[in-house]
Order: sequence, then C-alpha cells, then structure tokens
Amino acid sequence: MKLTGTRLFGAFLLTMLVLQFCLPQSAWGVRIKDIATFSGVRDNQLIGYGLVVGLAGTGDKKDSVFTISSMKNMMDRMGIGVSSTALKIKNVASVMVTARMPVSAKPGTRLDVNVASVGDATSLTGGVLLQTALKGVDGNTYCLAQGALTVGGISAGGAAATSSKNISTVGVIPGGGIVERGIPFEFNQQDRLTLNMRQADFSTAQQIAERMNAAMGGPYARAVDAMSVQVDVPPQYKNNLVPLMASVENLDISPDVAAKVVVDEKTGTVVLGRDVRISRAAVAHGNLQITVRESEQVSQPGPFSQGETVVTPQTDLNVREESRRLHMVEGATLQELVDGLNAIGATPRDLISILRTLQASGSLHAVLEVI
Repeated sequence: MKLTGTRLFGAFLLTMLVLQFCLPQSAWGVRIKDIATFSGVRDNQLIGYGLVVGLAGTGDKKDSVFTISSMKNMMDRMGIGVSSTALKIKNVASVMVTARMPVSAKPGTRLDVNVASVGDATSLTGGVLLQTALKGVDGNTYCLAQGALTVGGISAGGAAATSSKNISTVGVIPGGGIVERGIPFEFNQQDRLTLNMRQADFSTAQQIAERMNAAMGGPYARAVDAMSVQVDVPPQYKNNLVPLMASVENLDISPDVAAKVVVDEKTGTVVLGRDVRISRAAVAHGNLQITVRESEQVSQPGPFSQGETVVTPQTDLNVREESRRLHMVEGATLQELVDGLNAIGATPRDLISILRTLQASGSLHAVLEVI
C-alpha cells in the first residue's frame, strides 16, 4: 500500500517518538564553572576603619572614647584645633568598612563596600562615610571608599517603646570604593592552572580531567587529589588564557558525591541526597507525652473552730504514649525512601531520631551529618 504525504509524515513522527524513548538518555550535567574555581581567579578581602557623619542624633554616645579620639585626629589633620571635651558625637558613628576586590580589578575600578557600626550607634540611616582607606592582609592600601550609605533597615522609638525593621546599623555604598592599586598578578603568564573543586570527590575530579583532555585534544589535565585538577596550558594558548578558560569552564560533567543526610536540629530540617539508600528494615515510632499540672487547693476550717486556713498543693500527672505499628522501610531509590518515611507519619524532628536509629542499626547507607 502506498503511503500518502500525511500518513508518511505521521509515520515519521511516530518513529522519532519511539527513538526518543528507546535510546538511552544523557545524564544530567553541570558546568565546571559552577562546581570549581581556577587558581588566580579569586577575590581579595579589604578592610578599613572610618567615620560616618550626618546622622540625626543616632550616632555613638558621649562615652565612646574611640569615636571621640578619631574625630579629634581628623580635625587635627585638617588644621582645626579642638578639645576632646568640646566634641559632640551624637551625629557621628565609628564603622568598619569591608569590600571584596577581584584579582583582575585595575586602578579606577569601582567596588561595592559594606559599612557596619562598631560603637553603640542606633542607626546609620542618612549617614555619609568619610574617605576611608581599605587595606589588604599585607597592610597596603588598595582602595579608597566614600559616599552616602544605603540602609535597608529602620529603627525608631521613644522612652517606653522601640520599633525596628531589619538591621539599621549596617549599610552599603554601591560603587563607593575606587581601586587605587591593582593586585600584582599576571593571569596570562601562567604555564599551569589548578582547578579547585568545592566538594571533594575522586570520581568527579577524574571525570573533570578526562572531559578537559577530550576538549583540549591531549593529556594536559590530571587529577592530583580529591579536590584539585592540574592543567598544563596547551602551546596554542600560551600568554592567551582567556579563550581556554571560556571553553573549559562551560564543559558539562555529572558530579558524583558521597551519599549524605544533613540534619539541622535547630530548625528540624532534614535533607537527603539523591544516592541515599536504606536496607530493608522494620520501624515503629511513637511519641511519649508526659503532662504535669500543678494546682493549689485551700482548706478552710469550720466556723468558730480553732483550725487554720491551709493551702495544699495538688499534682495531676498524665502519661500518653502513641501506639504505632511496625512499617517496612526500604529505599532502592530516593522516591521509595521518601515514601517509606512518610508512611510512618513522623514529623521532621521525629525523622531525625529515626535516621539516627537506622544508622546505628546499619540500615542507613549514607553519612549522617548534623549541623
């Protein structure tokens, strides 16, 4: 029978659908740039001490010695002689200023700076940071910061009550820092790069090395340990590493990490990794609740008797234990594991005790980490 154009097109679509479901699907992957960093591509932390002025009476109190001393020193440098006792600092606050400077930042680059009060100021709203030198760990000045603060909180109050939203003693100056000195580092002069993974895993490190070698066309990359992969720069990329980095950092891999269960007892949060497994086990979990209630009763003597009024304590004790049956729990996949734990009807805090007990019995095949 000869197929018409419509039937032929329909047969083609059906064939494509069958091939899509029959052929093996590729594993999910992530980019190398999302799970690792390269040597030399990093930020440098800067810090400095400064003064915020222009506050509406919300600055440091009069007993803040370091704020008064800082104000006097600043006035002296400006040629204004003033006594420490004459300074009023309620509109001034001492602050610490921090910033993160990329290694590629050059003189003139603007950085966002964070400002936080170190005294007893109640709010930095409306303040202006005076010129502050930001230094690195080597003691050299790399950035100068100055400008009006952006504060995301507000605080107000009176003699008997106060009200606040978010934090008003921390602020940000977008683009308030100007780089004055660059980091003495030449990225393109490197002959070898080191890739540092955020999570240690031998399988992932070896997979990254093999994927990079296939992309670069030679044995240039090798895994040296569970967290590091060293890459020898190919000859065609000498003194020109940007094209190499752009091609390598976007390679997709499938990270392989150890099975782990993370528990936060403060909030009752339980997170199970995708490779967590539980051997067949029978679990019964019931809550034991004990309620103690104290009350007092007054014993009143009869009229014209010689007795006295006596207060007698009374204790009511109630013990209630839930009766729950055994449930079979087995997890060959993460969905089966979740379904089995949900069948027990336990709360997240109950799951913490269940998971600990399963680990003690040897049925939980994962690392149990409590944070």
